[in-house]
Amino acid sequence: MPRTAPRICPLCEATCGLTLTIEGTTVTGARGDRDDVFSRGFICPKGAAFGALDADPDRLRTPLVRRDGRLCEAGWDEAYEAVAAAVPALVRAHGAQSVGVVLGNPNTHTMAGALYPPLLLGALGTRNLFTASTLDQMPKHVSSGLLFGDPFAIPVPDLDRTDFLLLIGANPVESNGSLCTAPDFPGRLKALRARGGTLVVVDPRRTRTARLADRHLAPRPGSDALLLAALAHTLLEEKLADPGALGEHLDGLGELPAALGSFTPEAVAPACDLPAEEIRTLARDLAASPTAAVYGRIGSCTVEYGTLASWLVDVLNVLTGNLDRPGGALFPLSATGPRPRPAGPGRGFALGRWHSRVSGHPEVKSELPMSALAEEIETPGEGRIRALISVAANPVLSTPDGRRLDAALAGLDFMVSVDPYLNETSRHAHVVLPPPPPSQSAHHDFAFNGFAIRNQVRYTRAAVPLEAGRLDECEILARLVLAVSGMHGSAEPTAVDEMAITAALAKETADRQSPLHGADPARLAGLLTGASGPERRLDLMLRLGPYGDLFGAAGADAVQDGLSLERLLAHPHGIDLGSLRPRLPGLLKTRSGRIELLPDPIAAELPRLRAALADRPAALVLVGRRHLRSNNSWLHNVPALVGGSNRCTLQVHPQDAERLGLADGGRARVTADGGSLDVPVEVTDTVRTGVVSLPHGWGHDREGTRLTVAGAAPGANVNQLLDGSRLDPLSGTAVLNGFPVTLTPLP
Repeated sequence: MPRTAPRICPLCEATCGLTLTIEGTTVTGARGDRDDVFSRGFICPKGAAFGALDADPDRLRTPLVRRDGRLCEAGWDEAYEAVAAAVPALVRAHGAQSVGVVLGNPNTHTMAGALYPPLLLGALGTRNLFTASTLDQMPKHVSSGLLFGDPFAIPVPDLDRTDFLLLIGANPVESNGSLCTAPDFPGRLKALRARGGTLVVVDPRRTRTARLADRHLAPRPGSDALLLAALAHTLLEEKLADPGALGEHLDGLGELPAALGSFTPEAVAPACDLPAEEIRTLARDLAASPTAAVYGRIGSCTVEYGTLASWLVDVLNVLTGNLDRPGGALFPLSATGPRPRPAGPGRGFALGRWHSRVSGHPEVKSELPMSALAEEIETPGEGRIRALISVAANPVLSTPDGRRLDAALAGLDFMVSVDPYLNETSRHAHVVLPPPPPSQSAHHDFAFNGFAIRNQVRYTRAAVPLEAGRLDECEILARLVLAVSGMHGSAEPTAVDEMAITAALAKETADRQSPLHGADPARLAGLLTGASGPERRLDLMLRLGPYGDLFGAAGADAVQDGLSLERLLAHPHGIDLGSLRPRLPGLLKTRSGRIELLPDPIAAELPRLRAALADRPAALVLVGRRHLRSNNSWLHNVPALVGGSNRCTLQVHPQDAERLGLADGGRARVTADGGSLDVPVEVTDTVRTGVVSLPHGWGHDREGTRLTVAGAAPGANVNQLLDGSRLDPLSGTAVLNGFPVTLTPLP
């Protein structure tokens, strides 16, 4: 008989609750979980296709080990023995920096990806860390770090209570949101308008989100920072700025008018290709609304001035008094995050504590730009990356100039890939370690609850027992930590979790501000519950977190109904922890203990933006786009999620198509810094003139992969148009939007 089981969807940042229908060990259906405390039954096409993804016949079921140049199926012991023989030897011979680590976007969607990469990096001792953040969200981490002292202190729009929402470079109706975890984003936008609120969308495309808006502005791509600066200038010039209660926590407000003095609406209008009066009207409406929130995402991040745009988003929220205010932009409080501490100065946030070996790129949040990975592998000399560990990453498709990286990966001495597929990147590995399907994994959203529009906590155990011969993804990564540490065969994977628990409790009990100061760490560890090491670690984080029970049984002051794993397991559809609440000044970690509204790195970058006012814009620029039934390069091998509108076409405005001699359904050659692509043309007025759009994540045409469905409709890799030289200098983020291209019609 079929049975049902709850499962949190791991396929995008909305983290919707699912109800899986299971026959034997096969997921035969997925629907929205109406009892889920956060998503309330909402589901998108990705979640509905959970069973098809779970049962994809192309998913690897056993490890692969390279023998005589070919990847062959192998046992787990052989795979880890190969890692243990290669990586420690390379470190001994060439030093810790000879190993690089690449973490892909899916890491934030699994428990294993949250819990083990820090331990892996600690075991290796390398500073060569590259992640998807420098292809996506790093500008927001940098601006938050500089403003608030904490790169993870990212305010999110209070969608359910705001009166005015300004979205810039965001298309949450199709992306489901990003750095703003909100199930049913479309429904929340419709509810905003239904209660009399206003939705304004700034995007060069008339996206599905823009179609819901009261007002849609279509500026020239890449001009986001200029537009935002003009909005801030108008608020200051017309005496509309009123930080309200934030004023007592601000540094730099007095210097802001001079810093933004050049960015009048009239000055930025030509670069933005928007009327100056329309910019002034938007600023006035933003200031006049009872509550308002400004939210920018990937379209405003992956551009030349991405960090400045991210900073200005929060400057606008500050100037209108809407930061840390209900109905404005608030800071979530995750159940597994740090417990709030008394307000006061912190360590602050620094950029460039070290630099990349070849081009000298500054580190940001302990990461180097993903665009620099190829040169760090191929450039001879001391510190060259000779071995790479890639966890849930496909940088050959996601990074500029994938052909160059493709060739660089082929020259590595050794590579490990933790991936369920043999894809464009993992095909280069010497060892591939495949995690099980998502139905066989437990799930808790460590990362996304820190960006959620409502405080809540949910955990689902595996819906289907682990298949014989498979390892849980947490065990896969724990064993990898042991293998690179030279401890393969001498310790069990559970030892990795126990070491993490011991270290966390030692730090907590030594902290004089902790209620557990002076307690016995071993005694506290003995009180943890859970059927596995990862569950014990989750229990620890819940107990120590903002809503935790603080080990009340150990004699500490217990929180009434405090969280623990045991309590969470008793609520399979989650526990609602309430609306977001103001958190300032307590979360500030700047050296001043205040919001540093005009930090030095930002002030130093403003002259470069000022110079952009005189730039002559390119005749034609390219932007990416999102598909509702896709997520980067992950889901193109699921038949239910490809085809239809989910196509890799070059969208061109009818006027540009006529001028260039392009026809709908024809083909064109697109040329930019990194080379050319031949792509099918889709003529549509959903893009503005002077702009073409090609989606991200395609290009499944390389030999040696095992992606049957994706390979049949490979599409073109838009990132091949880039050579990696275009970066936002403060964050190291690749410029993936708003770069110049030329088009040539093809027969």
